[in-house]
Amino acid sequence: MRDSKLKYRARELRTQPTDAERKLWRMLRGSQLGGWRFRRQHPIPPYIADFACLEAKLVVEADGGQHADSAYDDVRDRHLRSLGWRVLRFWNNEVLSNPEGVAQMILAALSNADHLPPP
Repeated sequence: MRDSKLKYRARELRTQPTDAERKLWRMLRGSQLGGWRFRRQHPIPPYIADFACLEAKLVVEADGGQHADSAYDDVRDRHLRSLGWRVLRFWNNEVLSNPEGVAQMILAALSNADHLPPP
């Protein structure tokens, strides 16, 4: 997908988040999680990450049932890792039923980042 199409698709995805993405974004936006800044529906060609922390090179994905045993997700994750990104995946029901636990896991991953959060 060309970069202009990817940007357009990312904008489109921002207008129609799932319930889990909406809840996760409420936790991540505005540097609320330990001072780390996240972007929503961030293009990392040729893919679009649900959430990305550029400083920590961390991608956070909220997945529905269609992602169970997904070979596409395996290929995508390998590609992102080859670019230096770390990928965390959470099931939608986990985000909705245990948001505090999800936030703790994200913070743990961020605390293992090579970079410190911005002041």
